[in-house]
Amino acid sequence: MPFRIATFLLASFVGAGLAAFAGWRFAWLGAWLGAVVWLVLDAWRAQSLLKVLRNDGVGLPSRGAGLWGELAERIRKLLRDREKLAQQAEERLQEFLAAIQASPNGVVLLDEQGRIEWCNETAATQFGIDAERDLLQHLSNLVRDPAFVAYLASWNYSRDVVIDAPAKASQHRGHPPRLSVQVHPYAGNRRMLLTRDITSLEQAEAMRRDFVANVSHEIRTPLTVLAGFVETLQNLPLDAEERARYLNLMSQQSHRMETLVNDLLTLSRLEGSAAPPPNRWIRVRALFAQCEDEARGLSSRLAPQHGHRLTFDIEADTEIAGVATELQSAMSNLVSNAVRYTPGGGEVKVTWRLLPDGRGEYAVRDTGPGIADEHIPRLTERFYRIDRSRSRETGGTGLGLAIVKHIAQRHGAELRIESKVGEGSRFALVFPVTRLRAVSAAVGAAV
Repeated sequence: MPFRIATFLLASFVGAGLAAFAGWRFAWLGAWLGAVVWLVLDAWRAQSLLKVLRNDGVGLPSRGAGLWGELAERIRKLLRDREKLAQQAEERLQEFLAAIQASPNGVVLLDEQGRIEWCNETAATQFGIDAERDLLQHLSNLVRDPAFVAYLASWNYSRDVVIDAPAKASQHRGHPPRLSVQVHPYAGNRRMLLTRDITSLEQAEAMRRDFVANVSHEIRTPLTVLAGFVETLQNLPLDAEERARYLNLMSQQSHRMETLVNDLLTLSRLEGSAAPPPNRWIRVRALFAQCEDEARGLSSRLAPQHGHRLTFDIEADTEIAGVATELQSAMSNLVSNAVRYTPGGGEVKVTWRLLPDGRGEYAVRDTGPGIADEHIPRLTERFYRIDRSRSRETGGTGLGLAIVKHIAQRHGAELRIESKVGEGSRFALVFPVTRLRAVSAAVGAAV
């Protein structure tokens, strides 16, 4: 302010001094003219600053002298601080949106009329909409499931609604995904939709129900048979031969229940135990020897007259890192299945070889009836059996291949199944290079 007064007085004095050359009586007129010029220039500077401010501060003059220069500098600083805050807010917003985009759940923001304001890619994929093209479209016009439309219009969002994903969102999948949709109102009548793909959860729940039902059925059947035999033995007079036959049947049923319980315990132990050690080595030849003993014993019981042509061939003497009991169980399961489902006189060939890429393959090929293509993807499901009566006749529990699959996964191996109806089947376990090593000459000579 002192500088402003000083410049005003200076302009007046200069005007008065210039006018004094024409006579002292014109000095006051010159002072007034100097003051007017100063006021005009001051007003022009104020108008220029106001014009710049109306243009959002673009072209703001550099700092100058006087009030308007100081004011321009302070405004420039405020604008700079505002731009910095706006940039920081934009960066935080983008980080927030990026976090929502990375969410495995879908997020849709609706305005007061139910139109899409924003949605992440997960929600766009689940609903089969375009995150950019469908902005400001009514979501109920794009997702026409009756249950969803009624839920969205009800304004009662205390629970979620479960719907099938629209057909265009599931065209690349074998079955439509199941979506759980929950709406949360905010900021008045705006709404936020959270979507979650619960397909796997429902499948897991269905598998759990099927598993419990199958276990109950598998255990109830031999228990019913045992109860019937016990009642018969208690109430009917039987001769020694009949009594012996009933006792033998009871022994078979109790053995079946024992086998089933042991398999269930094996599955439970596999799911809850630690990963197999990478430095405990088992020789493939030792695993083969036990598999061969079990296969020949099973063949003599199932086909005492014709037997099976059993072949065990090891192309490369190798060791596998893992748990010996688990590996033995997986290999024996594949061999015993081949023997059980191959008629007497048929051939079962068991081989071990190293593939060109260094992986090891344990394969069991049989000349049994073969398996239709539609059954192969489900063979490793618990209690899944192609022919239940045939499986019970051979003593199977329906858990063998499920156990093999778990053991293979724990050892980083891959279970491969090839089969053709009428031509037999081939089951193979392919082990990774990291779990294999060649048997040293010293070890080979000692064995």
